[in-house]
Amino acid sequence: MNRYFILAALGLASMGSTGCLFNAYSSNPTMRMRALLNQSEDLRQVEQEWSRFWFTDHPSHLTPERIDGGIQ
Repeated sequence: MNRYFILAALGLASMGSTGCLFNAYSSNPTMRMRALLNQSEDLRQVEQEWSRFWFTDHPSHLTPERIDGGIQ
C-alpha cells in the first residue's frame, strides 16, 4: 500500500512539473493561432497602459527644455 502511495505521489509531482494538466489552446491550428494572436495583442496593449500609468509616455519636466509632450 505504501508503495502505491509513493508511486502516486511521485507521479503527481512529475506531472506538476511538466506544465498544465489541460491544454490552454485548441488543437485546431486556426483556432490556436487566433488565440495566440489575441494573447500577444493583449500583452502589447498592457505595455502601453503600463507606461501611461507611470507617466513614462511623456518627457520629463526636469529637462532643460521646457516642452510638454502631451500638448501639441
